[in-house]
This record gives sequence, C-alpha cells and structure tokens, in this order.
Amino acid sequence: MSIIHVKTKHVLQNDWRGFFLFFKTAICLSIHLFHFCLIPEFFHHPLNLYHMSWSYRKRIKIIPGVHLNISGKGISTTIGVKGASVNFSADGTFLNTGIPALGIYNRQKISSGKGIPPGNTIPHVATIEPMPRGNIFSVLPNEVTSNDMQGIKDTLIAARRQRMELGHDLSKICTALSLTKIRLILSYVFIIGLLKRSIPQKLRHTISSQLDTIAQIKEQIDNSCMKMDVEFDPDLKGKFEVLTDAFKQLSHSEKIWDVTNAEAQNRVAARSAASTLVMKREVAIGIKPIPDIKSEFAPLWLKNANGADLYFYPGFIIMYDSRDHFGIIGLNELEFHYEYVRFVETGTVPKDSKIIDRTWAKVNKNGSPDKRFKNNYQIPIVRYGCIRLKNRNGLHEEYEFSNYEATELFGRAFSSYISSVRG
Repeated sequence: MSIIHVKTKHVLQNDWRGFFLFFKTAICLSIHLFHFCLIPEFFHHPLNLYHMSWSYRKRIKIIPGVHLNISGKGISTTIGVKGASVNFSADGTFLNTGIPALGIYNRQKISSGKGIPPGNTIPHVATIEPMPRGNIFSVLPNEVTSNDMQGIKDTLIAARRQRMELGHDLSKICTALSLTKIRLILSYVFIIGLLKRSIPQKLRHTISSQLDTIAQIKEQIDNSCMKMDVEFDPDLKGKFEVLTDAFKQLSHSEKIWDVTNAEAQNRVAARSAASTLVMKREVAIGIKPIPDIKSEFAPLWLKNANGADLYFYPGFIIMYDSRDHFGIIGLNELEFHYEYVRFVETGTVPKDSKIIDRTWAKVNKNGSPDKRFKNNYQIPIVRYGCIRLKNRNGLHEEYEFSNYEATELFGRAFSSYISSVRG
C-alpha cells in the first residue's frame, strides 16, 4: 500500500508540474503574441494620439466671414474680421485695419471701382421661336469669376481645403479607435487584462481620449466653412423675399427645360411652322444650399444640363460644378432677359401651359395644310416662359418653363431686384 501511495503521489506531482509549465508557457506566448502580432502600429507610429491631436490643431485656421451690405447704392462685400478686413464696393477696394480694443482704425484705398454697365432686363416677345442662337452653354466655371468676387472664392477654397485635411485626420483617428477597441477585447481573450489590470485601464483611457478628439475634429469640420451674413435695406429685403416666393412658384412648373441648342430650320424643306429647331433637356430647380457656405438665406438653385449648376445668393451667383470647380459672378455683371415663346409642341402639352394657336404637322409656307400628306393633322402652338442669363466672362444659359405666368412673375421680381442693387 505504501509503495502504491508513493508512486501515485509522484505521478500527481509530475502532472501538476507539467500543467504549470504548460500554463506558464501559454501565458508567455500570449504576451508575446499580444505585443508583437496584435498591437496596432498606431501606438508605435509617430502619428499616435498626441501627435494626431497636435496635427489637426495646427491645421485649424480661422476662416474669414463674409458680410454683404445690400442697399440702393449697390452691394458692398466685406471679407475678414473686425480690425483686419477687405471691403469691395462700387467706390473701390479698401483695406480696413485696426486695434478694436484701443478703438484705433485705419481705412486705406487699394484700387478704384470699375463701372460696369447693367445688363438688359426688358422682356422680349418672340414670334414662332426666337432667333437661332447655336449651342447654348457656359465656359468652365473657373473662368467666370468677377474681379471683386475673387476674395469670396479664395475663402471658399480655404474652407474646402481645411475640411479635407481635417477629414483625413478624422479617418485616421477613427481607424485608430477601432484598433484600440480590438486591443481591449484581445487583452481579455489572452487573459492579460485579468493578470495585469493596468493594461485595460490604459486602453479605456486611450479610447476616451480618441472619442474626445473625434468630437473635436467633427466640430472643427462643421465650422470649416464660409459664414455669410447679409444686411439689407428694408425695401430691398422685401424685394428679395418677393423674388424668393416667385422662384418657389416657378419651381412648381410642370415642365422645366435647359435649352442647350437653337438652330435655324428650313421651314419649306421640313414642311414645319417652326423656324428654329430647339434642343432642350428637362431639369429641376429649387432652394438648395452649397455645403461650404452657411447663411440664413438659402440660394435659388437651377440645375444645368450641360455644365455647372447656378446658385443665386442675395449678392452674387455661383456657378458650381464641384467644390473644386466653381466661379462667382457679381449681380452687377449679369445680363438677364425674360420673355415668352410660341412653341410648336409635338409632344404632350403640360397641364399648366396654354394653347394659343394651332398649326399642321405638315404645313405650307402660308400656314395652310400641305394636302399632299393624307394623314396630316393639327398640332398645338403653346406659350412657354423663357429666361436668359449672360455675362461678359462666358456665362450663357437659357431655360424654358411650361408655366408662362410664373415665369413672368419671376422675371419681373428678379429684374426689379437686380436693378435696385446696382445703385
């Protein structure tokens, strides 16, 4: 019995030693695996949490605000902050400097104003169709910016660049946060977090710091924009509100087209009553802001079928293709026309359009039906509204609307507004 007891005890001791040796080896391997295989490079990389926070803070710059003063004398644009700003107006460009705390200010004229003749805003009544105009499209948006609008464009570019840089930092810190959470979970999977409690505590602290950094970066991204405030004369603010209401009514037209081409047509050869062949594409308009501009006044937006969209703000128009491709046009350079056109409609007549005459699918020069065609039938001539926008630098756009009454209402409101702000 004693011999058996001694042997059993010896065997059990060997088993416990083997188990302890195995457990010790497993722990060592877990530690090595955890530290060398599963630790994110984020904690050994120069772009760690401290450097990441310092990196994004160095990138933050104050984006200058824009103040528009719209009065009967014209539009005055000020870019910057009190004590350091640049003012653009019909009288010229001025540099404003000073120390607000001491009440010391200086105003220096940089350049003289340039008189720009206003565009025509008188409605024109067309016959069957307006005169041929060829291809109707604007130049690239980067080529149309007015001289006195360059400062606003530079501000938008700076805001866009800062948002991109901060977005890049945000992506990195979000990736680091995900890896830190994985590391925290693995610290328990490999039992290290249970044996050395300081590891999960440090990881939780890191996660908290990363979440704070993410919140700060998101706030800075939201603030990386051009903030624009507008100061109106009371009567001009009323006119802009009337213009906005008229535009909203115009946007409810059943059909809205961007006219892209208008070529002369041989009426005799085509046996048609239309002297101009018009190419147009259906588009949408509405109230739609640009992401990099914050203002209480949302712009009037017109979709462009063959180029940059148009955004009408109280003091300027932005031709906006993307955040990297846009141009800004002062209202003092805009040529605006509105009219109605008689259109030979071979398709479905919109419900909000009026049929003002009729012609034949195949017609003689004198307007009588061409009797050589057995199945000749009558087609309606409808009245559509039309607006045209141009400037010297290459803006050239034309839109047609099925609702002429809404077009006329908008045309009058827009003409009245831009005539008032030109001084």
